[in-house]
Amino acid sequence: MMAEREKAILVGANLGTQQNFDYSMEELANLTAACEMEVTGIITQNLQRINKSHYIGTGKIKEIIALLAATNARTVIFNDELSPSHIRNLEKELECRVIDRTILILDIFAERAKTKEAQLQVEVAKLQYMLPRLIGLRESLGRQGGGSGLKNRGSGETKLELDRRKIEEKITTLNKELEVLVSHRQTQRKRRRKNNLPVVSLVGYTNAGKSTIMNAMVELYNPAANKQVFEKDMLFATLETSVRNIPLPDAKSFLLTDTVGFVDKLPHHLVKAFRSTLEEVAESDLLIHVVDYSNTNHKQMKDITEQTLKAIGVEDIPTIYAYNKADLLEIELPAVQHNTVYLSAKQRIGIMELVEMIRQQIFKNYVQCEMLIPYDQGNIVSYFNKNAEILSTSYENEGTKLLMECRTADFEKYQEYVV
Repeated sequence: MMAEREKAILVGANLGTQQNFDYSMEELANLTAACEMEVTGIITQNLQRINKSHYIGTGKIKEIIALLAATNARTVIFNDELSPSHIRNLEKELECRVIDRTILILDIFAERAKTKEAQLQVEVAKLQYMLPRLIGLRESLGRQGGGSGLKNRGSGETKLELDRRKIEEKITTLNKELEVLVSHRQTQRKRRRKNNLPVVSLVGYTNAGKSTIMNAMVELYNPAANKQVFEKDMLFATLETSVRNIPLPDAKSFLLTDTVGFVDKLPHHLVKAFRSTLEEVAESDLLIHVVDYSNTNHKQMKDITEQTLKAIGVEDIPTIYAYNKADLLEIELPAVQHNTVYLSAKQRIGIMELVEMIRQQIFKNYVQCEMLIPYDQGNIVSYFNKNAEILSTSYENEGTKLLMECRTADFEKYQEYVV
């Protein structure tokens, strides 16, 4: 027999400044479902400003109490991050567990984090979130039925009875562990830079199809690698940064990275914790901004992604827009316009067009030239056979003559052999 899912009521305050309030509430319901909870009611209120003591007005609190009784729900989830006093006052008034959007997202991240780095990042973010909320959380512990919200899977260390000092010590220890992993990642990045390979990063809202695009490219251009990344139709399926080499038929290749997806009101603790992972994006030569074109709110999702990128310092990087899942709409595919391609990664339509756009952007620094390389410099010939597109080869008295397209850097390095 399946265990009965925990029931929850969602609460949102529309301050009038939020254009996408309805979508934000819909997304809160999806986040709740991702935490294995059942939504049994939704209450919203239009407010000029947040109520200092209880976040929402007293009339709405009475409505929530009535709805809790009617639906047997034991949890109330707010669409914004609540202050410690809000949590304390609301729990006292509602006599049930009160959590917010932030802890919900942190929870999903905790569930999905697979690598050591991602797990540490999420744990640091959770502890930083909990630190000012210890009093309220300690009180709610008595009511916590082991459901979602502050589930601490894995380490079991974050017991809410830990006092502030212990939590601060724990954060320091985890940050030290993270520093080691971050420096390891930077070393890897330097090594990749040394190889002179351009870096292309997939960015976008969660569940837009970034991992599907990466898998489609690997399948098409590097099938021997057999390195598929996890993809699933759900929020935050990918938290790890995956890097794959995409070798093209003309001896050019680039590195493709797949990063964590964004979401509205992504907790700042989390953005801070994942900063090192997101730095991969900041060092890219090109961004592929993946948009779920089939979603009616795709414009907001695109804006939120761009705002988040700006917040982590990612600006002025050339961008291609990949409008994915376009097969679900009545349009001819693939369609290419300027820096935009409409495609279906799942159906594998438009991937080659996307790669062609990438190629035009990142291989601008190639020159066509002719070189005559002495026979005793065979290693240079084999280097070019591997790293350039050889258009023709002829054997002269003085050496091997190559007509080729190569990197400007290589052209300059072997200038003496240019004819």
